[in-house]
Amino acid sequence: MTHHPLSGARSIWAALHIDPFLLVLLLVLLSFGLIVLFSGGDGRIALVKAQSVRIGLALVVMFVFAQLDPSVYRRWAPWLYALGVLALVAVILVGVGAKGAQRWLDLPGLPRFQPSELLKIVVPMTVAWYLSRHFLPPKLSHVALALAMVLVPVALIARQPDLGTSVLVAAAGLFVVFFAGIRWRIISAFFVLVSIAAPLLWFFGMRDYQKQRVLTLLDPESDPLGAGWNIMQSKTAIGSGGWSGKGWMQGTQSHLEFLPESHTDFIVAVLAEEFGFVGIFALMSLYLLILLRCLYIAVNAQDSFSRLLAGALSMTFFIYVFVNVGMVSGLLPVVGVPLPLISYGGTSIVTLMAAFGILMSIHTHRRMIAA
Repeated sequence: MTHHPLSGARSIWAALHIDPFLLVLLLVLLSFGLIVLFSGGDGRIALVKAQSVRIGLALVVMFVFAQLDPSVYRRWAPWLYALGVLALVAVILVGVGAKGAQRWLDLPGLPRFQPSELLKIVVPMTVAWYLSRHFLPPKLSHVALALAMVLVPVALIARQPDLGTSVLVAAAGLFVVFFAGIRWRIISAFFVLVSIAAPLLWFFGMRDYQKQRVLTLLDPESDPLGAGWNIMQSKTAIGSGGWSGKGWMQGTQSHLEFLPESHTDFIVAVLAEEFGFVGIFALMSLYLLILLRCLYIAVNAQDSFSRLLAGALSMTFFIYVFVNVGMVSGLLPVVGVPLPLISYGGTSIVTLMAAFGILMSIHTHRRMIAA
């Protein structure tokens, strides 16, 4: 009997608990991100070096998370949730502030960190743990408790204030409930409640600057030199890129400093200006392939906990992309969500790669058990 070389390669990847197809897509995206970041950061090589170090750390985190059996995540989920909520309360009481927001913990002997980032993974993990312990589709009482599990950390994160992260955490938790097979009448009732709560949120829950973001979305020209400046410059950059763009490092909006946050939240506008429609199409194709691979892993997961968690993590990645591109193109309010694996910054990349590590764990451990 001859030994096929591909089977040996598969067994190596399985032993490493890494999904090679997903890994290659992620590496291509991260490399593309560094090229765009160099231009968005106005040619500052120090930014690219710092981001490369963060990417290296994120890949290590992904590898470590991939090694753990999904049963470990299921077992630890409620304890991690309790720890995460306590950390969010600690942020309110003794957190470190910057730019009008109090989002970080600076504990002795530990590097400064943002607990809300951990909740992007911990909340869907805990909701998946809870719902998978019961028959699916879940009863109304189980849905209500699952929603309460989501609401508590979301409210604490919104209190910091951090609207972008609270939206992502809420989406991550709600996707688990949706994938559990929630009945359509419950979904309809949820949307009715949201419609009723929206005016109350506007008058009593939102801060003035958050209201201004919504008003700016509806009419950015009303304050072209103030609140509307970011969106107007971003749309100008995107539109001026045309079919094939102005060329790498040739974008006028970012290099002449018209475009704010060109290396962080608004980096997709730099990409659109310099690489045009072709560049945006390539980026969106990469994102789509990653999303499809993640959903494939979710569909083929071995148990309900793994299926719910993988599905929620996959769709949270989609929400990341949707919200960032939507806000930069003027379709959604600016809420401070980075472009995943492209924008400059460490916490978001590490969190996302940890999520991809969990997805790889779910996929590779399933294959080993099934063998």
